[in-house]
Amino acid sequence: MYKTILVPTDGTPLSEKAVAAAIQYAGMHPDTKVIGMTVVEPFALYQLAPFNNTYESDYLIQERKRAEQRVGEIAELAKAAGVPCETVIAESTRPHEEIVRVAQEHDCDCIFMASNGRRGLHKLFIGSETNKVLSSASIPVLVYR
Repeated sequence: MYKTILVPTDGTPLSEKAVAAAIQYAGMHPDTKVIGMTVVEPFALYQLAPFNNTYESDYLIQERKRAEQRVGEIAELAKAAGVPCETVIAESTRPHEEIVRVAQEHDCDCIFMASNGRRGLHKLFIGSETNKVLSSASIPVLVYR
């Protein structure tokens, strides 16, 4: 039985399924808590070249607001289900590393997360954060598709 579940979200409908499942599981198992998290991805330097710092600042402000909204929704759902919940917002260009780091930092024993469902060449070239978490996490990862 899992005691601390990390549930990262990017706000997509599929990640909402993982959030709902994590909260449902925690609600059925006393003393289980949920750590809801999201990652804000700043612009890479090559993306910023044509823009000024104002655009970068505006972008990050908007992304941080969206991140607050995403983890706030997790906290509200957990509260409604009577499930203890903490939230984390990380900032990185490598979300999979932050997911694994947060799982370790909070002594999580499982990660519930969504797979983006990309297929073919698109998946090959872009890669999947879920696949990267699967290959680097030392705890079980439950993947929702």
